[in-house]
Amino acid sequence: MSFFRKIREKIFGTKQEKPANLDKYVAGLTKSRLSFFKQIVQLQKKHIKIDENFFEELEEILIMSDISPNFVRTIIDSLKAEVRHHNLNNPDLIPEIIMDKMYTIYSNRSVVNTNLNIKDGRINVFLISGVNGSGKTTSIAKVARKFIIEGKKVLIIAADTFRAAAVEQLEIWANRVGALILKPEANEKDPGSVVFRGLDFAIKEKTDLVLIDTAGRLQNNVNLMQELKKINKIISQKVPNAPHESLLVIDATTGQNGVSQAANFAKITPVSGIILTKMDGTSKGGIIFSIKDQLDISVKLVGLGEAMDDLQPFDLDLFIFAITKEVKNQYQV
Repeated sequence: MSFFRKIREKIFGTKQEKPANLDKYVAGLTKSRLSFFKQIVQLQKKHIKIDENFFEELEEILIMSDISPNFVRTIIDSLKAEVRHHNLNNPDLIPEIIMDKMYTIYSNRSVVNTNLNIKDGRINVFLISGVNGSGKTTSIAKVARKFIIEGKKVLIIAADTFRAAAVEQLEIWANRVGALILKPEANEKDPGSVVFRGLDFAIKEKTDLVLIDTAGRLQNNVNLMQELKKINKIISQKVPNAPHESLLVIDATTGQNGVSQAANFAKITPVSGIILTKMDGTSKGGIIFSIKDQLDISVKLVGLGEAMDDLQPFDLDLFIFAITKEVKNQYQV
């Protein structure tokens, strides 16, 4: 059975039932899908056989799609081995082999865990970081809304004391989605103090989930490291084994700059997962693979649009299906 058929069966099952979030993936990844496969089709038309020139141009296409050079080299080497082993010479076969290799390499390098660590019977604490403009504020609101709909009592702690506008925006969003919010008091500049009060409030109110917004400055790593270290210490003292998630928000449209941001944050504080925003706004979906390859951190949520329910759990099968949907006849039964 071909790789594309396997993906289709995993997604639709034997009853051919369409997953509820499939349309969001297809719509949200339109730019990446059309850009990537337009280039692949052009490459196929240009070459009548698979040779070294073909591989060189393919390598350039993959790198320009924001896939890290190291991951691209692994894909190309694997492709060459496959072509030699099966004596392949038809460029039309390449798209399926590419996606098969990317899927296999991504999923085999380590355990892929996209589930958020939230459990009943405890106060769940998520620490959320990200540079200004990454979509952190709206992502926090969307995560809050998701769990409020599921019946959870959610508190947002606005601990980014360096940006008054961020606190105001969070308050607006909290009110919209029905979350509780704890803000800094007048002239309260210490994020640790805000977190301390917030967790006391969460314990008193018996909240199910606490979302802590932290400052996103990378200009002074020493200060940020000390700040996050202090916040983590306060959290662990107030809530055993917390934080249960340390999520980093990355703007997908920033490409390799976003991967560099993630690398810098990972040096400062443990990162358990990535929230990858604005995937609908980029034509270069390869950042998903770069993050996994360079940092070995799982993308847990992807932003596929501006609507409140467009922040979706990352699903590799749906991602592959959505970005390869234009390849002719691949998903026919």
